[in-house]
Amino acid sequence: MSLRTIEWKNNGIKIIDQTRLPAEFRYLCLKDIKSLWHAIKELKVRGAPAIGAAAALGVYLGVKGFKKKDFASFQKELDQVIAYLASSRPTARNLFWGLERMRRTALEHRDTPVEGIKKILFKETQEIIEEDRRVCRMIGFWGSKLIKDKDTVLTVCNAGILATLDYGTALGVIYKAKEQGKRIKVFACETRPLLQGARLTVWELEKNNVDVTLICDNMAAAVMKSGRIDKVIVGADRIAANGDTANKIGTYSLAVLSRYHNIPFYVAAPFSTFDGAVNTGKDIPIEERCPGEIKELYFKRPIAASRTKVFNPAFDVTDHGLITAIITERGIIKPPFGENIKKVMSNNKI
Repeated sequence: MSLRTIEWKNNGIKIIDQTRLPAEFRYLCLKDIKSLWHAIKELKVRGAPAIGAAAALGVYLGVKGFKKKDFASFQKELDQVIAYLASSRPTARNLFWGLERMRRTALEHRDTPVEGIKKILFKETQEIIEEDRRVCRMIGFWGSKLIKDKDTVLTVCNAGILATLDYGTALGVIYKAKEQGKRIKVFACETRPLLQGARLTVWELEKNNVDVTLICDNMAAAVMKSGRIDKVIVGADRIAANGDTANKIGTYSLAVLSRYHNIPFYVAAPFSTFDGAVNTGKDIPIEERCPGEIKELYFKRPIAASRTKVFNPAFDVTDHGLITAIITERGIIKPPFGENIKKVMSNNKI
């Protein structure tokens, strides 16, 4: 399936409106950073790598019309744009990675005329997009080594083409294994409350002719117990220095169930998702979203009273001790994660 999740087009940021899938496939063209902020917040564009690219493009979108020519004024404008976009969502590391990379690029060229810096920033956005495509392909390459012919894989949320710029992370492993001729089946958890598994993962797997079966989140234990699942592969939104991993709510439950049923549990993510400044998962900020997503969204009428209290965390944290291995573009990282993550990040090799 040839999709452009996000790109620069017609002097704006072109994205797929993922809130409308699978009923409607529609592109949006965002012409200002306020529109982009809302698109990120409302999950019109989502998935850690895609958000990282969106953030980078957003920085360029926010400063491209800046008129003053001195760098000090430009930097002030740049920092305001970055701070605003950073406030859209708190958990995914890639959002901040993209913003930080753009700021660093600008500072490295502070002696260049402002108009030249803008061109350099745009070039950087294109490099980020191309890098993500290569990175996803490498994650697929390494991860496919863990997949056997006739394996059945369970996943949650959407870590595929829609969450990245080309191929996906967790689903990229599936796509690569299929390209190698392996016969793969996938069970996709619906992923309450926003149903990314049902709406997005199933949609793109079917488009790519992958055998996929949709289940409710609370069916995972029964499916595992029945012996139908060989492996669990999920994406990630932030990975701490010790390997603790934040991902879509429900991931931690799958990790616990996998351990009980002796099923390998793999995390697939690029190094832009790793956060060396966060020691453990306890330090990862967890986004809490509005009650309506649980009580009303996707229902013809509310399923709970308006006065009902709701706790709606968008993510949970899986302890590194429950993770079999982390699949990255640089290879497969195995325990002890703290030691091996540090080794890979410093030496660019495993």
